Amino acid sequence: MDLKEIREEIDQIDDSIVELLKKRFDCSLKVAEYKIKNDLPVLNSQREQQIIEKVTGLGGQHGNSIGDVYREIMSVSRQRQHNLMQKESDLGQAILNAPSTISSGGVIACQGTEGAFSHLAAKNLFENGQLRFYESFESVFAAVESGEADFGVVPVENSNAGSVHEVYDLILKYRHFIVGAAVLKVNENLLGVRGSKLEDIKTVYSHSQALSQSEAFIKEHGFTPVQYANTALAAKFVAEKGDKTCAAIGSIQAAESYGLAVLEKNIQTVKANSTRFVVISKKLIIPENSNRASVVFMLPHVTGSLYKILSRFASHGLNLTKIESHAARNGKFEYEFYLDFSGKVQENETVKLLCELAEELPDFTFLGNYSETDINNC
Repeated sequence: MDLKEIREEIDQIDDSIVELLKKRFDCSLKVAEYKIKNDLPVLNSQREQQIIEKVTGLGGQHGNSIGDVYREIMSVSRQRQHNLMQKESDLGQAILNAPSTISSGGVIACQGTEGAFSHLAAKNLFENGQLRFYESFESVFAAVESGEADFGVVPVENSNAGSVHEVYDLILKYRHFIVGAAVLKVNENLLGVRGSKLEDIKTVYSHSQALSQSEAFIKEHGFTPVQYANTALAAKFVAEKGDKTCAAIGSIQAAESYGLAVLEKNIQTVKANSTRFVVISKKLIIPENSNRASVVFMLPHVTGSLYKILSRFASHGLNLTKIESHAARNGKFEYEFYLDFSGKVQENETVKLLCELAEELPDFTFLGNYSETDINNC
């Protein structure tokens, strides 16, 4: 057979496949009508897995490829069932009716003390806020949870050192809404007691992220790095210690706050260094200019489970910008995923997708839709 004949045969097969797919989708809609009458959910994972195993077995040498095709067929069928069975959901109503204004005041919780990078981010995000400092990241979340604080400001990732895993664990634990975000340009500086010189320093104290960001400088000078809870707290400790052999790594503002000398500026390994912060709240607020959204959900550790979810976002034209996975710690080899994507969730198709995922996935939480600003004045 020449190429033309082969393509003609493919065309004939495609015609047959289309007719069979039309019949299959008609049957899928009949299933949806039955589910409506009997108040059954759209997703039946056991039935879908049985079909995949069946067609994979029947496919012989093409089994895996046919299985992939059927996963897409069932995804489309499920989507059509959702459209037919669509009913008002609490999540959909909450998204569509969410307030769009964030107060510039109130009590704002952040970890550390005056001069910390969290403090700088919080000051820029809430000009009229009453800043309240807490010793740990979990204390910030707990303050928001209890109502002691209206909002919390916490770092989630650095452009060079990566994710702040402790904070992502707390996001998964507390499921507070994210209502804002900011990217803060971070310059790390070596801070020592007045009268000390660079050659005097033997030990440097700072948060693990700041130490990581300044690793090359630390190694070059043979310093001993010591982790501290926060960059500003490290500066405060060095000031109180008064030892010329000790220094902290932190901001210029921290040096000013605690009377330290700046021994060396911009010591971070990569000069373009930024940290992303998010604003957490017990109340859902979706600002008018929101363009980034976050969700969390749990998945079993089985082949294709994550792909099936991510492909749903792709089919809706939603660009994924961040994904984090953490063990669910329930003894079942299941994983919790944190996902960021670009877009405005109050658009009809996006609301529908989120409502579908909330119905299908165990432990699904919509965290929020918000905008991100740049802060360059630190």
